[in-house]
Amino acid sequence: MENNRQKMQEYWKRNVRILLTLLGLWFAVSYLFGILLVEKLNQFHLGGFKLGFWFAQQGSIYCFVIIIFIYVVLMNKLDKEFDVDED
Repeated sequence: MENNRQKMQEYWKRNVRILLTLLGLWFAVSYLFGILLVEKLNQFHLGGFKLGFWFAQQGSIYCFVIIIFIYVVLMNKLDKEFDVDED
């Protein structure tokens, strides 16, 4: 019983670490690149648009979708490791 409890605590600890890392990445892309660093990024162009504008309008959305897929892959791997997967 105690071993199972420790196992689940480790599972949630790693789950939260994954979540906080991905949320930090999302914050960096959407807030830092799209708002705070927009002037420095606007010196570069991507597809005919200033890079800061691109991050604010589309880049943060693309990154969010990619983060969702990364989260799914990482959580499936973690679930299998701790034998709590649905398969």
